[in-house]
Amino acid sequence: MKKSGVITIIILFFIIIFAALITFTFFPQFFSIFGFGNGQSTNSQTQQSSGQRGARSASAVRVTPVVPDTIERSVIINGEISARNQITIFPAIGGRLVESFFSVGDRVNQGNVVAMIDPSRPGEVFSRNPVVSTVSGTVLQAPFSIGDTVTTQSGVLVVGDLSSLIIEAHIAERFVASITLGLRASLMFEAMPGETFTAEVTEIAPVLDPLSRTLRIRLRFLTPDPRIRSGMFATISLVTSRKTNVPVIPRISTINTYGSWIVFVVDEKNIARRREITLGLENEEFVEVLDGLGYGDTVVSAGQNFLSDGDLVRIVE
Repeated sequence: MKKSGVITIIILFFIIIFAALITFTFFPQFFSIFGFGNGQSTNSQTQQSSGQRGARSASAVRVTPVVPDTIERSVIINGEISARNQITIFPAIGGRLVESFFSVGDRVNQGNVVAMIDPSRPGEVFSRNPVVSTVSGTVLQAPFSIGDTVTTQSGVLVVGDLSSLIIEAHIAERFVASITLGLRASLMFEAMPGETFTAEVTEIAPVLDPLSRTLRIRLRFLTPDPRIRSGMFATISLVTSRKTNVPVIPRISTINTYGSWIVFVVDEKNIARRREITLGLENEEFVEVLDGLGYGDTVVSAGQNFLSDGDLVRIVE
């Protein structure tokens, strides 16, 4: 019994020593509470890590200088090309269309007989009545065929002057206040990708359409192009506001914080400084700066979302 008790004590002694070594190795702060172990080493490690956190590396950013430039705000709408002078030719009497002398695309002169109408009824015979064009131009539409019955309200032909084309479009009510005569627009056509054509507003309807709540406008081409034809569909960028020689910066450089707009400016020591700014005219790519920046300031245009005031930055191209 005595020998086994000694063995038990020796085993317990080694277990305690082993446990102490493990605790000292992996949990040194436990011993530092009682003034033992490597408390000084722990403190130096803490100071070292704190120093590493304090010495942050420079953030890579891209910058853009504030320069005077021109900025425009546009409204994108759709429009249709048509002839400026487009007239519908009506018969003077109703009856059966027995002859048609012109088809779509033919040239018609004022006074030409374009069709013949037979007003005869069963049991009655009347002379044929001519349909005379009241204008000169190109036949744009010929909706009836020989044998059709027409009335005095049936347009036998639609004749237009294709030498002068217009663009007709409709503006939503919220943009009506910014539409004025002479307003410039850029036009693009699917048939001519990559090309832009210029036009200006020449006519504004006095009232809005009560059903669609839109305002009809008409534009004319500043530089006519023979490839543009009546009936084509155009995408119109209508310039509603324009300012020249104002401070302009990329829209992506601005940050909205609780209703305020800020940017970061890099000083001569490559330190990022926070600036609150006031925005003016803006579009999808750029914004005008009314207050908070001056010409020559260098604004961070990429990487600003990870900056704080006073951060060291590294400018990259």
